Amino acid sequence: MIDVLIGYLPERHRARIREYLVLMRMDRPIGALLLLWPTWWALWFAAGDFPPVGLLVIFTLGVFVMRAAGCVINDYADHDWLDARVERTRGRPMAAGRVSRKEALLLFGGLLVLAFALVLFTNRLTILLSFVGAALAAIYPFTKRVTHLAQVVLGAAFGWSIPMAFAAVTGTLPPLCWLLFLANVLFSVIYDTEYAMVDRDEDIRVGARSTAILFGDADLPILGVLMVTFVFAMLLAGTRAALAWPYFAGLAAASCLFAWQQWTMRERARERCLAAFRNNNWVGFVLWAGLLLALAIG
Repeated sequence: MIDVLIGYLPERHRARIREYLVLMRMDRPIGALLLLWPTWWALWFAAGDFPPVGLLVIFTLGVFVMRAAGCVINDYADHDWLDARVERTRGRPMAAGRVSRKEALLLFGGLLVLAFALVLFTNRLTILLSFVGAALAAIYPFTKRVTHLAQVVLGAAFGWSIPMAFAAVTGTLPPLCWLLFLANVLFSVIYDTEYAMVDRDEDIRVGARSTAILFGDADLPILGVLMVTFVFAMLLAGTRAALAWPYFAGLAAASCLFAWQQWTMRERARERCLAAFRNNNWVGFVLWAGLLLALAIG
């Protein structure tokens, strides 16, 4: 992906731009997809049909811009005290010293300006909500220094696109909006705990905090409870919206994917925890596909 993005640039600028793109995780789209699916859930739920094309474009672009901004500020916060001391992350541009703090802050600011420019094409309520979303994105990376519940803050940051989507489509924030928001907080805690389990031993040594450390040996049972609660919340959302059967088929498929995650993580091997984390992309997709089909035939 990065080679495609920089292929048309003058050769003398390619190396520098590559570092910025890697800092924004353009080479690893899984994080953007995990933000995209809940955003699309919200757009389709709010519209009760295919959402307005303009809003779909705005929110889809906004997902990738804000995810990039979140990655930049995350590395800004972590590069010296955490990333440089963890094997898996010490090669990141800031941790390796290839991008400076000033460059990262300028890039973060530029991405926020771009995201805000997209929001200006919506309505007043969505614009006001966008300030909360920007604050959550900026605060999250620093919470892992002070609380084991940083994944909850991440869930709020990733899920804030849900009230924004409802505000843009309907101009209101109905109970269904907040039900989906809470469901996404659960979803984010699930997949980011799985992600944190990969580096748990090193995070303990460095002094970082996470739900993976908080849950300890009870991590898999607690994840199981969170998975069941998430499925139940999405079931309530589907029944509240009076959706047709494909949505519930998608929810059943998501439940099977969660069961696979539990099985594959049973020995807590690092590579299997990472595989379980990545599998959540399919959880998000099958739920959106079921929602799409349910609204199409409903």
